[in-house]
Amino acid sequence: MRSCFLVLAFAVLTLAQPRSQYDLLISGGMVLDGSGAPARRADVGVKDGRITMVGKIGRVEAREVIEAAGLTIAPGFIDVHTHADDIWERPLAENFVRMGVTSIVAGNCGGSADDVAAALARAGEVPASVNFSTLIGHNTIRRAVMGSENRDPTIAELTKMKALVWKAMADGAVGFSTGLQYVPGTYSRTSEIIELARVAANAGGLYASHMRNEGTLLEESIQEALRVGTEAGARVQISHLKVDSPSRWGASQKALAMIDAARARGLQVEADQYAYTAASSTLGIRFPSWVLEGGQPKIQERLSSAETWPRIKKEMQGLLAERGLKDLSFARIASYRADPTLNGLSIQQAAERLKGSGSPDAQLETARDMMLAGGASMVYHFMSEIDIERIMRHPYVGVASDSSVLAAGAGVPHPRGYGNNPRVLGEYVRVRKVLSLAEAVRKMTSLPAQHFRFPDRGLIRPGQAADLVLFDPATVGDTATFEKPHAYPNGIPYVIVNGVVVVRNGQHTGAKPGVVLTSAPAAR
Repeated sequence: MRSCFLVLAFAVLTLAQPRSQYDLLISGGMVLDGSGAPARRADVGVKDGRITMVGKIGRVEAREVIEAAGLTIAPGFIDVHTHADDIWERPLAENFVRMGVTSIVAGNCGGSADDVAAALARAGEVPASVNFSTLIGHNTIRRAVMGSENRDPTIAELTKMKALVWKAMADGAVGFSTGLQYVPGTYSRTSEIIELARVAANAGGLYASHMRNEGTLLEESIQEALRVGTEAGARVQISHLKVDSPSRWGASQKALAMIDAARARGLQVEADQYAYTAASSTLGIRFPSWVLEGGQPKIQERLSSAETWPRIKKEMQGLLAERGLKDLSFARIASYRADPTLNGLSIQQAAERLKGSGSPDAQLETARDMMLAGGASMVYHFMSEIDIERIMRHPYVGVASDSSVLAAGAGVPHPRGYGNNPRVLGEYVRVRKVLSLAEAVRKMTSLPAQHFRFPDRGLIRPGQAADLVLFDPATVGDTATFEKPHAYPNGIPYVIVNGVVVVRNGQHTGAKPGVVLTSAPAAR
């Protein structure tokens, strides 16, 4: 009898224990809610992965309390231009979360998983520390249907490509991307792109484009992207907007005016940008596109031909001169599998080591040898700070890294993969005062969330997913350099994804609470 009484009493006592009002309480910080509004002092309460309260909360029951005095509380940053298509191989995604990124979009520049359903299923089975979404890539589907042939698709081939885009959208892709400087997308006409983008638009997706030319033909390339959006009825995202040719520095002014004019006509067009004067891409992009047709066997055949190589070299020299570049010394090797000892060297330095000369001709010969050995990933220094700052000031240009999930210590990659967001907050907000802090946060949060239709991300408001970043506005900044890129930023002590602390006191907790994101239907 006594034992029954004790069991009953224990049960009553257990039921009487109050359930914590919050799983997480962030107390005493300055909230920048992502809308562009000024910061205000407020507490943030989180329950079941959602923000439930923003305001003065006081002393309440909470499973964990973060004292945020001296810190800014912002929505988690959304990186809409990544190449993290293999995120399940490095699901901690440490280079992203350590710079405050909580959601990423893969499948950019025309390259994506060929089976979106399988990719999203795998992302769900192997959770990551960030939320994951993907576009369907034009180069991926064109290659699946046509290989790398330099021609127009037949009606049957175009129909098959449209069906693949439709299936990808039905499987959860958030839009359609092109990489028109890359094989095989570079061989396509605008009419082909319009037909495929229309399929994605009809399913609610946007059109994201790495344009055909980001320097000498910048305006024509922007006009093509705007035409695709207009005729396909698609929202447009211009990827990593830049001016990558010294001969065209200053052209950002006209490029942005074209975007403004299109928006005035009713086209929903935005762009993204990384905060560096160097780009990163393949070595192959420096060669005429016809050289790359047919894949590596054909590339080797052309580069090995005593008749063809002089023609290729002459065309490369012409392309460099057109861009205002005298040689390949602006190109630095990020990752070269055939000889990793060259990683971090410029082409000129590699030529001096391999050819005994750093002359322009020796640089071209070195580039040829590297392509014969399978190519390389490169960093290209050819942009202007004036253009960077002008583009950054535009209200419809967001912040995106163009990075993959990086392996610490592997190669000499572009530092944007470790420092892009904190570089904006430190160098361009605090030091140069190009942007206000509230505006920089808006560009990283609500701006991309609204354009990509992630309705429960990008703002600090009750009901939103609890993706949050806490940073110190006085110290936040990048530490990664081009010489030593594998370095995490300063001033970001906490990152929270779906209510779970992923970075605590500047260290990754090992938590992997990320989910798969898909676009919401358009509001009616």
